Amino acid sequence: MDQKYDALFTPWKIGTCEIKNRIVLTSMGGTDLFGWMEKNHFDKAGADFILTIAKNNVGLVLPGCQPVYNPMFGQWLYENEAMYDQLAEWLKEFHKTGAKLFVQLTAGFGRSFTVSSMMEKLYENPVLRAASKPFMDLDKITASASESPNRWSDKIPSRALTVEEIEEYIQAFVKSAVLLQKAGVDGVEIHAVHEGYLLDQFTLKYVNKRTDQYGGSLENRYRFAAEIVQGIKQACGKEFPVSLRYSVVSKTRDFRMGALPGQEYTEVGRDMAESEVAAKFLEDAGYDMLNCDNGTYDAWYWAHPPIYMPENCNLADVEHIRQFVDIPVVAAGRLDPVVAAKEIEEGRLDGAGFARQFLADPEWVTKLIEEKEEDIRPCILCHNGCFNMCHYKGVPNDQALQDSLHLARCAVNAETMQKEVHYIKPALKPKTVTVIGGGIGGMEAARVLKLRGHTPVIYEQSDRLGGTFIPASAESYKGKLRDLLAWYRRQMDQMGIEVHLNSRIESIDEVPEGPVVVATGSVPRILSSVPGYERMIEACDYLNGQEVGETVAVIGGGLTGCEIAYELHLQGKKPIIVEMKDDLIAQTGVCLANSSYLREYFEWKKVPVYLSQKLKEVKEGQIVIVDKDGIETRIPCDSVISSAGYVPSPLTKNGGRVFLVGDCFRVGNLRSVIWRAYEVAMRI
Repeated sequence: MDQKYDALFTPWKIGTCEIKNRIVLTSMGGTDLFGWMEKNHFDKAGADFILTIAKNNVGLVLPGCQPVYNPMFGQWLYENEAMYDQLAEWLKEFHKTGAKLFVQLTAGFGRSFTVSSMMEKLYENPVLRAASKPFMDLDKITASASESPNRWSDKIPSRALTVEEIEEYIQAFVKSAVLLQKAGVDGVEIHAVHEGYLLDQFTLKYVNKRTDQYGGSLENRYRFAAEIVQGIKQACGKEFPVSLRYSVVSKTRDFRMGALPGQEYTEVGRDMAESEVAAKFLEDAGYDMLNCDNGTYDAWYWAHPPIYMPENCNLADVEHIRQFVDIPVVAAGRLDPVVAAKEIEEGRLDGAGFARQFLADPEWVTKLIEEKEEDIRPCILCHNGCFNMCHYKGVPNDQALQDSLHLARCAVNAETMQKEVHYIKPALKPKTVTVIGGGIGGMEAARVLKLRGHTPVIYEQSDRLGGTFIPASAESYKGKLRDLLAWYRRQMDQMGIEVHLNSRIESIDEVPEGPVVVATGSVPRILSSVPGYERMIEACDYLNGQEVGETVAVIGGGLTGCEIAYELHLQGKKPIIVEMKDDLIAQTGVCLANSSYLREYFEWKKVPVYLSQKLKEVKEGQIVIVDKDGIETRIPCDSVISSAGYVPSPLTKNGGRVFLVGDCFRVGNLRSVIWRAYEVAMRI
């Protein structure tokens, strides 16, 4: 192992519990041991994932957060004692790895509960609302510290929890912790004075307007969290470790308004001055560790950093708060292992928290130890598979039910938490398979085919593997995407996959008999009905290096267009966004953490955005747009970039010996490309 990582692999203690190294798997919804948004049970898929992580040299493992009151079906976590017996049996195998397990317990979401359109209908209809209570009591699971707006929907406001309900929650934490301790877990983590979840909503002044013992002073606002740990320590003993998931600073301007890095603002939640006092208060209450980042659901990009956020975005604040407590402190959020090791070595940090990278590559820590860093499949911070809860004007959480019930999947790794669907099965009759197109879809298909025992042969018309992912990863802030492209190219080389570059296939008749995977991608949608369309620069051409002027109109405010506008602004240019819909990035699959960052960035930087507008004409030095009432606006600009979307461009039809993958099958995102390619490769 490279010595720059040495400090990550030194032992440390949380209370009296010794951890073998400083690497912490921080909790992610969907990796739960007792199920997620379903009836509580010992979850074998979650347990398999957690055990895999433990076997790969992680010191402290935190499964997905476990609500003490299940939002679905209204079950208290302590009621199903049989699953704790199953946990105890499984822990025998887990502890052979030398890792330690803390189970994360949460009071729930409160006003942050991700409301869907279906839930709005249930709530608004009195009959359905009453009928749905046994399996989804929205009035209870969205309740908060005080009356407040839901993060996702104006149709389901949050009421204030009663003192009796608070006491019921506290007892549920204690009873659950007792059962977990009896089963053999090494500790629990309380979730959380963190991210604007229910416990955090009690601490935040802009949410908590109570006048009883749980509101007003700092001591009162943090009382709920303090009474939980005090109850657990009384029932489980002072030696039983209790960690707290903690957001150092809320980074929040108002309801549904975050504060971006570098933005001047007035904090409505927890500022650093309060955090310095609160952290010590929580330590004195009995917490043995603070597992830290920043943000709330209103400023979600701090706790779930998209690729636009800087690396180590929470580190400085976490290291600052460590000076005010005497218990270990862990940092998380786009953390660089090299930086984390240096900070630990120099005594500014105790543990390094990582989450989504484990979804992309559960073996990445082992590969780090074995000096195989180039073989680590990188997380690209897209949230497409793990946390694609999206939101735009006029809709609450616009997410497929399948995704709502199955978090912690991974766009770049089809096997993650899906081993019953995606797994490598050796081919009964190995074949030579022609792969036409060397983009991500073609390379993923070839990789899986090779692992199964087939002989894939790639034909790529250009001089490089990568296809449209080359321009897609071109922006300055997309280093992680370029890392993924490098990983795929390395896989092709290491696996000895035959690749023919500069080899354009015009017809399926040109290739040998046998299965053919067509991965020829898509072509830009050309706005040929718009006069002057030939003056526009296509998005991929710009990303591939075509020069643009100072003021640039970007036609299309979906994710691609907004990312281009963001890049233009970072370069010091003056982008203008024109979008036909009534909001930017009004599309499914893009996590609110990602989309809200871009929307709020454009607002902060005063980037002109024209919504509900259609491009009418492109002239020399200007564009003409028109709204739904026919009112025209002329906008001066030096260049115009067209980001109007793409249409499939298959070489031939799907069927027979031909299998279409990627955007030539259906235009989507990286997740749809990789998962489809994996599935097709498994069928051959």
